[in-house]
Amino acid sequence: MNIQFKKGVLELCVLSLLEKKDFYGYELVEHISQYIDISEGTIYPLLRKFRTEGYVTNYLEESQEGPPRKYYKLTERGMEVLEELVIEWESFIDGVNNILRGDLS
Repeated sequence: MNIQFKKGVLELCVLSLLEKKDFYGYELVEHISQYIDISEGTIYPLLRKFRTEGYVTNYLEESQEGPPRKYYKLTERGMEVLEELVIEWESFIDGVNNILRGDLS
């Protein structure tokens, strides 16, 4: 799959998951990897970018399985960006589906 296309979709997926609950980085990788082939190396730079842009905040939480985990939480700005991305995604999918169905109107 085209790397740039996957990167854009991954942004939408991460924000969408963070809307539902707070995640730590590896947990995001595990969850998304069930549906899309990704590596840890793609998630962490994205989370840093989201934090810099104010889409997420993070906090540490103790773990019974090792060191504290850094959880990411969607901010109000992140929610706004997610809403914009969902609208863009749905429009994109509609357009692609129209082409695939052969709609020439």
